[in-house]
Order: sequence, then structure tokens, then C-alpha cells
Amino acid sequence: MSSIPTSTVRDRITLTKLGLGCAQFGNLFRETTDEACTDAVMESWNSGVRYIDVAPHYGLGLGERRVGQAIKSLPRGEIIISTKVGRVLVPSPDTAHQQDEQGFVVPADVKRVFDFSRDGIMRSFEDSLKRLAVDYIDILYLHDPDAHWESASTTGVQALIELRDQGVVKAIGAGMNQHEMLTRFVKETDIDLVMLAGRFTLLEQESLTELLPAALARNIGIVNVGVYNSGLLAKPRPDAGSHYNYVPASTEVLARVNNIADVCEKYGVSLPEAALAYVQLHPAVCSVVLGARDGSQARENAVRFGKEIPAELWTELAQLGLIADPASFK
Repeated sequence: MSSIPTSTVRDRITLTKLGLGCAQFGNLFRETTDEACTDAVMESWNSGVRYIDVAPHYGLGLGERRVGQAIKSLPRGEIIISTKVGRVLVPSPDTAHQQDEQGFVVPADVKRVFDFSRDGIMRSFEDSLKRLAVDYIDILYLHDPDAHWESASTTGVQALIELRDQGVVKAIGAGMNQHEMLTRFVKETDIDLVMLAGRFTLLEQESLTELLPAALARNIGIVNVGVYNSGLLAKPRPDAGSHYNYVPASTEVLARVNNIADVCEKYGVSLPEAALAYVQLHPAVCSVVLGARDGSQARENAVRFGKEIPAELWTELAQLGLIADPASFK
């Protein structure tokens, strides 16, 4: 087994600094197999990864069922599982003959209903326990409460605290694709973690202004996801048709990425290796979660994670104005 360092947050939860993201277990954009998903979990485990993240949203429950199946042979007490609440899955027989409209290649036999009430949170939690075939969940996040601050920050957080107090959840938080509302959760609620998607990367560092310092001050862990910015940073060089924030990348963004890649190559580092390493440099970041569809992708994640990055690379990128200087992270 490879050694992956860990980080402990609020004496409540200890995460490996590399985690496995399971959106693709829900057939994101294309079908995958149960066997490929199990291989991704086992290869991650063999690499030393002990943190797995999933959500009911991923494949309308398929992602959770596949995670549950994949971990059956592993010691439950050594795995950290996070899932999410806020979208209740409700039977939808009228649309069962259709395909899901939110990017997952699965039948739309259930529909997602946003619900951050106590009852909604509890129902979602109980359903996730069944799909995962476990009797507790380590981390529970409020999922994408962008349009639901009032209910999410009150009844939503209160329900999570209730579950944490009962011991059926070890740590609680919120996960979003924006940093502004996550900053409010950090400053105004009693959470342990936030899952930040795509907003602290080699290309985007606005979260350094308020969110990351606030999290550090309150000892709230940042679980960083989407560090490749829609795949733009996932290859040594971006393709002409690459996307950034889910839309085609502009010529200006592509030029900036290529400038960063030029410097990376000078130091024998690939763009994705730099993208993964950079976001780990801030002391508020307790884990970086990368997706994998199969065992080969999981192995590649571990190899990239283990890459040694010369400090001079960050210095030069900062001097060129391409990134915020990690020396300023505190």
C-alpha cells in the first residue's frame, strides 16, 4: 500500500489527503459498469485512499448503490464515506421511460426534489444508508443549496447537527460550486467541513480572499474538488475544444493555461500534476477529491498525487502573475 498522508478536522474526522469522487459511478455522460466502479474503489484502496465521496444526485442513486457494493469486502471502520442531502429522490413513474436530464445515463424513474427541511434531510439520509448498505455515514454535506440559503442554513444545518449529536454522522458541512455562500456557512453555522468545487484551482484563486482564511480561522476543513476546472487542467495541454466552467474555454483562458503549461514543462511537471499539487498547499485544504471511472484512472490519480513538485515552479508562476504565491497562504 502506498502511503497517503491524512488530515484531522476538529478532532471529529480524519481524511486521507486524496479522496475518490464517485460522480462517474452514476453513469455521468456515459455508461460504466459495476465491475469498473469496484475496480476504481479497490485500486484507490490499494493506493492508500481511505476517503470516498458520493451523492444521491449521481445517477439517481446508482452511484451510492455501486459504492455500497464496492466496499463490502473492505473494513468499514477504515473507510470515510461522505454523501449529500438536500435532494430527495421521489418516484416518477411518468418519466421512467425517459433518460435523466442532468447528465447521467440512467432511467428517470425517480426525480430530484430540493428539500432542506428536517424531514427532507432525515429522509434523504435514511435512503442513503439503505443504498450504501451501511449503518452510519462519516460525513454529510448539504448539496448545492445555492437557491435555498434560508432553509439550508436553518433547518438543514440543525438536522445535520442532530445527526452528528446522535453519532450516526461524524462530521457535517456543505458542498457548492461557489465560494460566497460557503463563506457564510463557515462564518454563521456550526459545520466541520465545506466541499469547494472548482473555485480554488490553478486557474481560480478568489477563494483565497475570504473563504479559505475564514475556514482556517475556525478550524473548518476545505475538501477541494473540481480542481481540473471541467477537465481544462486534466491534460498536459488543453484541447482547442476544451471546456471551462462547463462552457467552451475562451481564447484568453486557453492562452493562460498554455502559459502555465510552458512553465510546468520547464520543471518536468505535467499540468494536471501541478493542478493537483497547488491546491494542497493551502493549510485549510484537508483533502482533494478526484473522480475515477475505473481502476486505471484511480491509479493515475495516485501517481499524480505522489509527484514531487519543485518550489521554484510556484515561484516562477507567481512572478509571472499566473497564480497566487503559495508563500502568501496562511
